[in-house]
Amino acid sequence: MSNEIFDGTQSSDVKDGANFQLAAVQSHRLLNQLFHGSLFTAVLLFGAVIANTFNLNTIWVTFFCENAAALILLGAGLRSAYDVAEWRRKQAGLASIPPIKAARWFIAFVASPWTPRETEKPDRIDRWTGIAFSAGRSFLSRIGLRPLWVASLSLFACLLIYGSWNLQLEPAPIGTSALLMIALCLAFSFLLLVTERRFAAIDAVEWPEAGALSQLARFPILILVASCLCLFLNARGSGLSVWLLAALGGFITLVGLEFFLRATLSMFRPQNHSHEPPLLTESILVGAINWPPRPLTRIQSELRTKLGIDLRQIWAFSFIRKTAPAIVLATFVLGWMLTGIHEIPMSGRGIYEQFGRPGTILQPGLHIGLPWPFGRIIPVENGIVHELATSFSTAGQDEQLADAEGPAPESANRLWDASHVSEKSQIIAGGTDGKQSFQLVNMDIRFVYRIGLSDQAAMSAAYQTANIPTLIESTANRVLVHDFAARTLDGVLGKERLSLANDISSAIQADMNALNSGVEILAVVVEAIHPPAGASSAYHGVQAAQITAQALVARERGKAAEQANDAQMNASLQRDGAMAAAREGVAASEVTKLRFDAERSAYRTAGQVFLTEEYFNRLTTGLSRSKALILDHRIGGSSAPTLDLRSFMSPVDPGTGAEPYTPYQSEETSP
Repeated sequence: MSNEIFDGTQSSDVKDGANFQLAAVQSHRLLNQLFHGSLFTAVLLFGAVIANTFNLNTIWVTFFCENAAALILLGAGLRSAYDVAEWRRKQAGLASIPPIKAARWFIAFVASPWTPRETEKPDRIDRWTGIAFSAGRSFLSRIGLRPLWVASLSLFACLLIYGSWNLQLEPAPIGTSALLMIALCLAFSFLLLVTERRFAAIDAVEWPEAGALSQLARFPILILVASCLCLFLNARGSGLSVWLLAALGGFITLVGLEFFLRATLSMFRPQNHSHEPPLLTESILVGAINWPPRPLTRIQSELRTKLGIDLRQIWAFSFIRKTAPAIVLATFVLGWMLTGIHEIPMSGRGIYEQFGRPGTILQPGLHIGLPWPFGRIIPVENGIVHELATSFSTAGQDEQLADAEGPAPESANRLWDASHVSEKSQIIAGGTDGKQSFQLVNMDIRFVYRIGLSDQAAMSAAYQTANIPTLIESTANRVLVHDFAARTLDGVLGKERLSLANDISSAIQADMNALNSGVEILAVVVEAIHPPAGASSAYHGVQAAQITAQALVARERGKAAEQANDAQMNASLQRDGAMAAAREGVAASEVTKLRFDAERSAYRTAGQVFLTEEYFNRLTTGLSRSKALILDHRIGGSSAPTLDLRSFMSPVDPGTGAEPYTPYQSEETSP
């Protein structure tokens, strides 16, 4: 670009140059290309909004946003080149060529809110709006409207990439709509290729910015073609599409940040409208898109042109250039030989294939074999335990950990009043009024499995089983249908539940062995089996009635047992009392008999003495508590009265306080 200035005016020979004389045609062409690129960018953004609104596959959102961002950066470059061409046209005094009718209508529609309207008597709001508009225009003229356009578009492109960045893309089948979108993108990339070739064919004297625009046009072409390839790879289930889309997004972000940095730095330069504005979208990263790739050629040319440094005259660089092929080849051969060294982790094993034929089973550690593709190792798990549910596969799902003080996770819910994600409905045998019928149950049965530890199990799992979780799930569903057909709901919920897991485990293991899958079923965990959520209330009522009936039966049985025990206790008491009374009577009779025998023996021995002594004993016993006066029949009228002091209890009045053995004196015996 020529920047010759003579007293603030452009010299006449420069204005007569081809770049000034063709400025009107160039600005017209750039404006039309900007309009067509804006239409296709709007289509891509609309597609991204539709895909995000209807929750389509995430790869579509990333696809639309990345291509739209690449076209926005191309638009920023075309806008910067359009500003340069417009400045030349105005300096050359050429009339502008109007764009096509659709572009004129679009420009008028966009610029209508910013076009000032003259009124006879502007009100206060119009005056304030005019003052604010004038102040904003003055501020933009100071910082430069051209770099502001480039900075805004670059920042918008980076925000699009940031909003659509996703490394968890799901495979999306290619249907009619996908093929139509791929065809549309390839057709537009072909139009961009034609535009790029036209820019590349223009001489730098006629249009100095044509080379930079040609390089910039290759950028969206690369993004469009690579993103279509990503769609094809993703439809075939390849994980390379995720990383390729992420790499494309990162490349677009780097280019957008470079444009933003260049535009931001240009705002700090003095804005002189008499000087030719520079092209702000010259990118080093975009310049590397060339075939054959020569990443250092541009840097070498820039150093030689601007700094006067010629790298070709430095001996070290010449030596590196000469020895680089041998070094690269040796590095490649060494790297290829290192592909024969394999490391097997502690949780895995490896089947070593030599020329496509499986050989030995390699245990964890470091192993050396033939380089790829003559020798390779197929990884196999070594004792890793997996859990699989009956309704869905748990592999690849990241369940969020529940807070220790928060509510329990949904997987811990075992209530019957709601259906859970891990449960599956199953038909089970039943009976109604003595007739055979069927019932529905919701069950959550999990299978704990692993690949067998033997070498034969590893071979079978690697070569004869394509998808182990799917095989186990399909086999388990078939076994469950067959097993539940012979069981009833009450049995499954009761005593048969303990044997259910063992029966299912044995049946599935037998099928796995018959299929030679190499899978070992470690356990079958019955998490929950219950009626459907809609019938849970009715079943709870049935259970409550059954529990109530069983409680009443148990209560009546308890009362009957209590009454029987009371009757048995009373009978036992009466029997024991009668036996005790009989025993006492027998003992009393025996005591009486012994006493009679003793008295008879004493009478035989003592005779009348015994009778007299017994008579006095009885008399003493009988008179021990009675008032008696003993008189001797030998007492005469002339002798004094005499008391009988024999050894027996003298009559004592209990009411008096007389001492024991004190003789009672009556009035008749007193002197």
